[in-house]
Amino acid sequence: MVKKLKEKIAKTEETKQQNSVSYGAKDIYVLEGLEPVRKRPGMYIGGTGVDGLHHLIWEVVDNSIDEAMGGFAKSIRVEMLPNNRISVQDDGRGIPVDIHPHTKKSALETVMCTLHAGGKFGGDSYKVSGGLHGVGVSVVNALSKWLRVEVCRDGYLYFQEYEKGRPKAAVKKSGKCEGNGTKVIFEADPEIFKEIKFERKKVIDHLRQQAFLTKGIKIEIIDKKDPKAAPVYHSFYFEGGLLSFINYVNRFRKSVQKEIFYVHKDYEKMEIEAAFTYNHEIETSELSFANNIYTPDGGTHLTGLRSALTKTLNDYARANNYLKEKDENFTGDDVREGLVAIVSVRLPEPQFEGQTKARLGTPGARTAVESVVGESLKEFLEKNSPDARAIIEKCMLAQKARKAAKAAKETVLRKGALEGMTLPGKLADCSSRKAEESELFIVEGDSAGGSCKSARDRRTQAILPLKGKILNVEKSRIDKMLANNEIKSLVIALGTAIADNLDISKLRYHKIIIMTDADVDGAHIRTLLLTLFYRYFRPVIEGGYLYIAQPPLYKIQKGKEAQYAYNDAEKEKIIKTFGGAQGVNIQRYKGLGEMNPEQLWETTMDHDKRSLKLVAVENAEEADRLFDILMGEVVEPRKAFISNQAAMVKNLDI
Repeated sequence: MVKKLKEKIAKTEETKQQNSVSYGAKDIYVLEGLEPVRKRPGMYIGGTGVDGLHHLIWEVVDNSIDEAMGGFAKSIRVEMLPNNRISVQDDGRGIPVDIHPHTKKSALETVMCTLHAGGKFGGDSYKVSGGLHGVGVSVVNALSKWLRVEVCRDGYLYFQEYEKGRPKAAVKKSGKCEGNGTKVIFEADPEIFKEIKFERKKVIDHLRQQAFLTKGIKIEIIDKKDPKAAPVYHSFYFEGGLLSFINYVNRFRKSVQKEIFYVHKDYEKMEIEAAFTYNHEIETSELSFANNIYTPDGGTHLTGLRSALTKTLNDYARANNYLKEKDENFTGDDVREGLVAIVSVRLPEPQFEGQTKARLGTPGARTAVESVVGESLKEFLEKNSPDARAIIEKCMLAQKARKAAKAAKETVLRKGALEGMTLPGKLADCSSRKAEESELFIVEGDSAGGSCKSARDRRTQAILPLKGKILNVEKSRIDKMLANNEIKSLVIALGTAIADNLDISKLRYHKIIIMTDADVDGAHIRTLLLTLFYRYFRPVIEGGYLYIAQPPLYKIQKGKEAQYAYNDAEKEKIIKTFGGAQGVNIQRYKGLGEMNPEQLWETTMDHDKRSLKLVAVENAEEADRLFDILMGEVVEPRKAFISNQAAMVKNLDI
């Protein structure tokens, strides 16, 4: 009986296993060649949006830069061609074309069609390399609808073409050629990238950066996208390296120093290059690179620079009696205020975090940079005593401001905590306590504030009217800023605290909407608010919580029918639909206060009809530069900017 029962149970289990979804060796999918790249492109280029698309160019250019860093190439040419094709050509050694002993195929085909194949995994082909993972050009091949590579080597031209990473034919010899080099022409695959639109400015900015980092290399960019227009040509060549780079980055600021600190030395098997200067601004600008790859998230090399700076300046201040025995040391924030610094390291086997290489993780890089910069900075301070004094005084001022700011922040935060039940009197809060459905309209003036309060949805929409123009925070320290009543009210209303104390999880509204008049004063107030959010509430922008309202410019009415236009083109279109200008009344709104509550709701605040612009920062460095120009201390760049943009203004209301 027991035996039969066991047999029955065993049979039942066997049936269950047969009926269940099978999972065995046959169910393990092996992606061959470049299939993994096409299956998961984000793992290799970070995404398939604008940045991922341009990353294709960077990967090909990285190989040419590696040739230049090795002393084998002197020029790189990037061409933007019709039909969204990109060409990258260098005068390096050229990819080898002989038969590879392992794959039994041409080395060229092996490099182009195999992940982790290249001259960067051993041997002496490359002492340093930006294309560390060896997947760069093969990834570009995988994600291209079509790609052609041409190699000039040993007096002959060789080529091979591919479709979606697969060779169309074997490598072929095509006549003779002079010199050496590699040319890659590719067309990104629309199956991978939803929008294929290469931006000239993005390409120029990146390649200018590479030219700064590689002394003595010539980089050309030629935009031939429009066959009907003349090509647009740019060329970069810098002998000064990071010295040239620092001058470029700091061109819109006033330097504290007369001499820029610069060091370029070898440390064990690493090459260290660093430069910095201090300016009269408050903001810090730090750029870091490893093997010419920009590391936006920093890493061990940047940590080494910061440590060297803090320790050496503290030692100098103590030794020269700037800091007394009772005084506390400068903090990292004290010595970084107004700093513009660039550090570049070249090392044989860098450890990056992820294929997009946003952060350097090599532990030895910190020791190398800290040692080289610390020793050289000590000599610099001793040889340049006026600059040393100016730097130390800048740090002392930052230390004093930090203490004042800390007290001011604590006061505001304490006030916010105590008055959390009684938010600023001018704030007309919404009844909802769910941040995800709550909106805060920051409105210019009491008149518009009154109309908005009457027009709003009281359950989800809060109104904070601002009196006049807020303080320009680009020119003011945080203690002075927090003494400003308008800014203080905004800090308390948002609930997040501010700057390094900011806690985005405590944000009381998930839509913060700047709503100003459509005139010069309104644009100025909007710029002041954007400066405030960019400098002190950056996570609000990065989280996608900041918007700009789009109130209409015109009300166009004929008889009883009325429509609103948000720009001049819409105005002309509406007038045509009304049958021309005869009998049409056009009202130009110069201020929100000119609209009654019903009009405000209908055009600007109704969730179903309004138009909002999301504020985003795609390029922090470019945003930083623009805020310096528009809101900083130096007048000349602002004049030049206004003059250059004046041609774009067609109609000006005075």
